[in-house]
Amino acid sequence: MSFPLFPLLFSLILLPFFSDAQTIVGNITTGASLTAAENNSSSWISPSGDFAFGFRKLNNSQNLFLLAIWYDKIPEKTLVWYANGDNPAPLGSKLQLYADKGLVLSSPQGEQLWSSEIRDGALVNGGLMDGNGNFMVLGSNSTLWESFKFPVDTILPTQILDKGMVVSAKQSETSFAMGRSRLVFQSDGNLVLTTINLPSEHLNEPYYATGTAAGASSSPGVRFVFNESGYLFVSRENGEIYLLTQRIPASAKDFYFRATVDFDGVFALYSHPKSASNGSDAKWTSVWFVPDNICTASLVSASSGVCGFNSICSLDDDGRPTCACPKGYSLIDPNNKYGDCRPNFTLSCGDEQPGVPAEDLYDFEVLINVDWPLADYALLEPFTENQCRNSCLHDCMCSVAIFRLGDKCWKKKLPLSNGRVDPGLDGGKALLKFRKGPYIPCQRNKNKRDGTV
Repeated sequence: MSFPLFPLLFSLILLPFFSDAQTIVGNITTGASLTAAENNSSSWISPSGDFAFGFRKLNNSQNLFLLAIWYDKIPEKTLVWYANGDNPAPLGSKLQLYADKGLVLSSPQGEQLWSSEIRDGALVNGGLMDGNGNFMVLGSNSTLWESFKFPVDTILPTQILDKGMVVSAKQSETSFAMGRSRLVFQSDGNLVLTTINLPSEHLNEPYYATGTAAGASSSPGVRFVFNESGYLFVSRENGEIYLLTQRIPASAKDFYFRATVDFDGVFALYSHPKSASNGSDAKWTSVWFVPDNICTASLVSASSGVCGFNSICSLDDDGRPTCACPKGYSLIDPNNKYGDCRPNFTLSCGDEQPGVPAEDLYDFEVLINVDWPLADYALLEPFTENQCRNSCLHDCMCSVAIFRLGDKCWKKKLPLSNGRVDPGLDGGKALLKFRKGPYIPCQRNKNKRDGTV
């Protein structure tokens, strides 16, 4: 929905960080440094005290750190930016602000792990951790680099995304490596949520879009804005805006805000009371998110979907996706509940136990309102449910059959993609084939196969 612009006003499980430099508030002089250590705690603090810049220690390692920015006045110390999620810094690593290179993060052996990459020939006058959560490397009369221009998984009030900018989810709840989900402000002015086929750069079909590209009756988007009142909107070329958040049930005076592409692919706006103390049970609360149902919104042709291959996506009570392997399947990686599921048996053609009926080898689990779209290889109609079941049972390639609409039978083969629970299927049945007992391969006579006696 578009409105005139003028009415609007413009968890992470981590351990405490440590550094060898004294805490500095506001302006940072060239030559200042922070070191990842375990003997004291210091950082570069914004003038308001709301944000801090420094090292955060990963909870699953005794000597690895993130260079990060976080909300400093709340117990969670929630990260809003980090430089080296794919390459955590070891104990003893050092961040220094150089006059000719800007920010440089180096290992104890002197290897450069990350830098702010200011333009050649530019001279740095200093740095500033500002009150909006933006760290800036400053020249004599310009900003040479700023964290707001290089978001990771979170954007903050007053932050703007220009065309081509990307916000990338982290890999999992505890891994800060780059994940699959992305918020992209496209060159055509459309803001989309999509997934990427790692380790490549292939973007899959979007599962959410604002529809703000140029059209016959609409002006294209030129920037994506998170204003200081907590509203998210796309600003159009003609001055109108497309509001994502229609209502903010909290005041920026009393609450912190952040908008995050979570590791599960949901883009959510969160609020947190500013008055929270170490003894408080206050926490981040989701006040808005898209899409409403990511399980049914996502449909990709060249990847697994929200969950891994052969998995099923469903929504929990908070509207967030959960993934589960169906009967007869288990996770390839037990530590990644959003990952691929493998069958605990082998579906094979021409390698079954001779003389054993298929009815004795396989059975079906009936799943209501479940489907794996795009995995079809045959549509049979008109068919009864029993005909659908028997056809899949005696088809060595069939792993599941979908019976819907009274007389239609879709047969599917592995791997199954885009698995979801979809109430819109109106009671449609997924007939999932699984093996009754352990797989015993047929033992053929090797000599006969080789043509000898």
